[in-house]
Amino acid sequence: MVETTGGFTSEGLALEARTLVLPSLTQAEAIEIGGIAQQIGTERALPIAVEVRLKEWIVFHASLPGATPDNDAWIVRKARVTMATGNSTMYERVLAEEQGINWYEEKGLSEELHAIHGGALALNVTGLGFVGILLISGLPQVQDHLLGVEVIAEFLARKGELT
Repeated sequence: MVETTGGFTSEGLALEARTLVLPSLTQAEAIEIGGIAQQIGTERALPIAVEVRLKEWIVFHASLPGATPDNDAWIVRKARVTMATGNSTMYERVLAEEQGINWYEEKGLSEELHAIHGGALALNVTGLGFVGILLISGLPQVQDHLLGVEVIAEFLARKGELT
């Protein structure tokens, strides 16, 4: 068994992504997801930046106290990975670790412009697939990813889609 970041497996992360599929994602719903992340971050005094995109369109961004411009740079690099693959950055990282490959070389993408560090989660909609991205930066990458999962789960719970 290969040791992976956070002890995740690509199979487990793929199942997680299938569990977190949204029934819809309008601009208002994307902003609501960002608001949930902002609320959780504020309540816990997390030094994070949060962004929600509908593909390339940034519809929500908040930099909470303690976040820095570096967090925005990480968000941009993480977003490029999810745009290129349709997968979470944590999935891409763990899959590369399991396969023992250099992700950047395999994909032909530069590390300067892309980051396979947890915190970018694909927002997938039933029947449509990949339509957006939730991005979190400011915590260690496993915590960035887990916070993103928590935010999407909370959004689905509020919609009565996840109990």
